[in-house]
Amino acid sequence: MTTFTARIAGVATLALAVLPVAALSTAHAATRAPVAVHVADIDLATADGRSALVARADVAARRYCVGERALDMKAACEAGVRSEVAERARTEIRLALRI
Repeated sequence: MTTFTARIAGVATLALAVLPVAALSTAHAATRAPVAVHVADIDLATADGRSALVARADVAARRYCVGERALDMKAACEAGVRSEVAERARTEIRLALRI
C-alpha cells in the first residue's frame, strides 16, 4: 500500500510541478503581477508536504494582495488566492490519479 501511495504522490508532484495562481477578478487584477506556487519539491501525500503547500499559498496570497489597502478587501483577496491554490491542487491531483 505504501508503494501505491508513493507512486500516486510522485505522479501528483509531477503534475503540480508549477501551480500558477490565476488572476482573481478584482478591480486591480490587471495591474498585479502573476504569482506561482512551486510544489515540485514537496510531497503532498504527507502532512509536512501539505503544511508546506499551505505556507507557500499564504506567502503567495500576501504577495499578490500587497496593494490592497482596505483590510476587508485584503482579507478577501488573500482568501481568494488560498482558495484558488487549493482548488488547483485538488484538480491536478485528481488528474494525476487518472494516469
